[in-house]
Amino acid sequence: MDIDLLAEKLRTHFVKLIDLAVTALPTNIEEALKKTLNEETSEIAREQLKAILRNIQVAREKHIPICQDTGIQMFHLSIGEDFPLKAELPKIITEAVRKATSEALLRPNAIHPLTRLNTRDNTGIDVPYIEWNLLEGNTLEVEVIPKGAGSENMSALKMLNPGDGLRGVKRFIIEIVAAAGGKPCPPYVLGVGIGLCSDSVMKLARRASMRPLQKRNEDPEIANLEDELLGLVNETGIGSMGLGGRTTALAVNIEVGHTHTAELPVGIIFQCWAARRAAARIYPNGRAEYLSHEVS
Repeated sequence: MDIDLLAEKLRTHFVKLIDLAVTALPTNIEEALKKTLNEETSEIAREQLKAILRNIQVAREKHIPICQDTGIQMFHLSIGEDFPLKAELPKIITEAVRKATSEALLRPNAIHPLTRLNTRDNTGIDVPYIEWNLLEGNTLEVEVIPKGAGSENMSALKMLNPGDGLRGVKRFIIEIVAAAGGKPCPPYVLGVGIGLCSDSVMKLARRASMRPLQKRNEDPEIANLEDELLGLVNETGIGSMGLGGRTTALAVNIEVGHTHTAELPVGIIFQCWAARRAAARIYPNGRAEYLSHEVS
């Protein structure tokens, strides 16, 4: 296929993924919120959940962002070694983010951390953020994650002592949840990373926060820990938007990695009820299968 034509198709797919991510929640998140409403007994929490679900419906029908904070644009790429245009992808993705901003899908959020100057197009130093995973084959799987600051500001990292063990891990997670209260806009998905080292444990937590709700950790012991922590988080009674109720978290997802014998890193990422993501598999001819949303 002509390289310029493929680049244009990729750019179009990336803009479409941004569009889907900011205007339409994945079905599994919306269904989980509906289930939460049906099971909720607190009238205040029920009113909050009704407002959230109405917000989701209006955003989808009017094709407007679900939240006014459309986030920093994050791209997770799982790319086959034989997929073309690997070196050009950062440029193509940056162009797609600029286009999505110009089309008013995204609020200009990218600023220099010290001068606070806004680039006005959601691009800048290492933004959009791109994480790579090289695989065999010739396809590209891309996941777009618009990460807002409200829930992101509640993120936490702690280098526990190895002797703190599993009990210390649980204590740290519940302490962070309690301190966060309603600030991460619950009911949220809580992503937890355990192991590796200080920077990579947060990547584990990010990966966990974006895992589909119905998918548990493949390790049965970790899956049981996810269920246990979900129960403990919901026992806090923080509830929808921090106003009380039965459900504070829709899921607690955990990813682990082996670590050094002298450390026990734990990272926590909150993904608010607007758990926005969009994913697609793209082939070398430019054809795309959208994995997270139904696209006509």
